Amino acid sequence: MQNLQGNSGEEELIRLLLKRQTELNSLLEITRAINKNASTPDLIRMLEVILQRYLQVGKFRFLIEKEGVYSCISKYGGQIERANVLNNTWKHLSKLKAPSALNNHSDPILGTYNYFIPIYHKNKALAYALIGDFNTSGEMLNNDLTFIQTLINVIVVALENKRLFRERLQTERLTREMELAVEVQNMLIPMRVYKENGVEVGAKYLPHQTIGGDYFDFIRLNEDEFLWCIADVSGKGISAALLMANFQASLQGLAAIEDDLTTIIERLNKLVIQNTKGERFITMFLARFNQKTRKLNYVNAGHNPTILYCQGEAVPLKLGTTMIGAFEELPFLNEGEIDIEPDSLFFNYTDGLMDHELQNYEAWSEEKLLEFVIENGELSPDNFNNAMMEHINNVIKGKPIDDITLLAVKIT
Repeated sequence: MQNLQGNSGEEELIRLLLKRQTELNSLLEITRAINKNASTPDLIRMLEVILQRYLQVGKFRFLIEKEGVYSCISKYGGQIERANVLNNTWKHLSKLKAPSALNNHSDPILGTYNYFIPIYHKNKALAYALIGDFNTSGEMLNNDLTFIQTLINVIVVALENKRLFRERLQTERLTREMELAVEVQNMLIPMRVYKENGVEVGAKYLPHQTIGGDYFDFIRLNEDEFLWCIADVSGKGISAALLMANFQASLQGLAAIEDDLTTIIERLNKLVIQNTKGERFITMFLARFNQKTRKLNYVNAGHNPTILYCQGEAVPLKLGTTMIGAFEELPFLNEGEIDIEPDSLFFNYTDGLMDHELQNYEAWSEEKLLEFVIENGELSPDNFNNAMMEHINNVIKGKPIDDITLLAVKIT
């Protein structure tokens, strides 16, 4: 009899050692796969194989938390529940901090499982598993549940590291994208002050925390004529900056061969439609001045009206069309023509000048802007822009919600 008991004890010890060896091998396999950056589906499949083949777990559900919602990422065995039914089981389990028996649980879904296994990190629930059709009992039960918890915890940590790695790559990509956008933006707006006989230009650009698509340009066409524009593309980041870079190249090319502003605007509209398929649009003000005839032709394409200051009066220039890139054919297009008196100032700006976090409409509005232009229209372009920004800082306490671009052109 003692012999039989001795043999039984040895067999049990051998079985336990073999089981522990199997557990260690399983953990080693999972660890190697993680180190080789195995995909999430591969890791989940390995987990399922270990549970089914080595531990004889007949029914398994593995749910992981994301933004307060638990989603099932692994399931086998038994009747598969609807996703929302499984997600709702957490409210019955949230108070359980350790592996717990679920037999005869009051919830009809949870009552079909044997055990609940939670995964916590710093008191935050990351995931949990439901184990069913699992017949281990006695001394081996605690060992098996602990091993399953360890195994799942390793998988959860690996998935969390994958997520953090993806987020880091995304952050690095966005950082690089913003750097490229800044480089493109700087190429689009290199000029700050420009002065020659008969014309002086002052420009100021104040970037927001996100890179937008503001753009301005001053182009000497020939001995008698020059052209200028200010524009703003919808959206942010490198895609907006690249679209505006393409737009700048197209405008400069068209300005060199076309005399008619209407034709330039129509062709620009077609180019933007081709490039963006109607998903982005551009507002712009485009003007051409002949220093001999002193005639100014302009088109306002859905942009904030440029303000003309002359002899104590300020007039917004609104004639034109709708924004570029919104329609395959512009619904209307009107070109303005004005005779320009000496010492006239044109103030061009993007909508960031008017939009702030804490907008005070009594202190700042388009009417107040016209008043400011009348009071300061005799200043040089650069001094005018500086005075404008000083005024904004004093009048409005909130920060701008977009890029601000100011372009002042004085014709003498």
